Amino acid sequence: MNKIRNQRSGALLLGVAGLALLTPAPLATQMVLTLKGHTGEVMDVAFSPDGKRIVSGSKDKTVKVWDAHTGKETLTLKGHTDVVLRVAFSPDGKRIASGGWDQTVKVWDAQTGKELFSLQGHTGLVSSVAFSPDGKRLASASWGDTVQVWDAHSGQETLSLKRHTNGVTSMAFSADGKRIVSGNYDEKLDGEVKVWDARTGQEQFTLKGHTKPVTSVALSPDGKRIASAGGGVKVWDVQTKQERLTLKGYTSDVRSVAFSPDGKCIASGGGGEVNEPGKVKVWDAHTGQELFSLQGHTGLVSSVAFSPDGKRIVSGAWDQTVKVWEAQAPKKP
Repeated sequence: MNKIRNQRSGALLLGVAGLALLTPAPLATQMVLTLKGHTGEVMDVAFSPDGKRIVSGSKDKTVKVWDAHTGKETLTLKGHTDVVLRVAFSPDGKRIASGGWDQTVKVWDAQTGKELFSLQGHTGLVSSVAFSPDGKRLASASWGDTVQVWDAHSGQETLSLKRHTNGVTSMAFSADGKRIVSGNYDEKLDGEVKVWDARTGQEQFTLKGHTKPVTSVALSPDGKRIASAGGGVKVWDVQTKQERLTLKGYTSDVRSVAFSPDGKCIASGGGGEVNEPGKVKVWDAHTGQELFSLQGHTGLVSSVAFSPDGKRIVSGAWDQTVKVWEAQAPKKP
């Protein structure tokens, strides 16, 4: 076992192959904004492509749009009849997709809040939505065991990925749009990560190692690594199909993961148990070293996302708030 000094935080890293264990990293409080307005737990958050807006989905059945700089609520989108689990901006920022417990995917005008159309066809709650990088396709995952791909403009289904054995809990496109990564769980409730050809729907490979259902997946910008949350956080090498890192730092489950735009960092959200406040943690994506922790939520952190310029992190939590943070290590006194 090797002792390595964290150059940014001064924390002592005890290193073993593929596993990062740290003494507590610096606790940062560089909170920029707290957005209040939801009357139920916040389930998902995302920045707009230009970083000027934030969208959030909540257990109160609404989607809200916020000014990312002032924190002012600019739109409330109503139409879902149950919990809104996932939200996403289109690459051009003109549309918002949302999905939830009512088994529907809705597409909205991001400027006016008008519902453009609703997609039906899933047989279970919609657990994830994502636009392809070119904005032409919209993918949605469901606890009905499928990932469906739709024409983002006409709403017509173009592809269905059906080789999951249980509910699909998360999903994401690669930056080049050629792959879809999905998270689910097997009959033993162990988490799985599946990688698909986004054009043909053919399953390429499956990654196993989580002992709990996978709740979130993210691809690095260069497409070479996958981060997945399933109890803890794992980082996988896409080429070798091997686990590269396991990130340890929570005493309770991690619910969300996101890569920074430059691929150098991973943000994760979790906590919220009696013995652990809701926390956002930021990690070195190559070494697995915990860089710092953001604390301020009083409930489980269900979603995290980086701003397009990588300078901010947005988090949504079960305390009904959305928080915006500086995405950098705390400054020394």
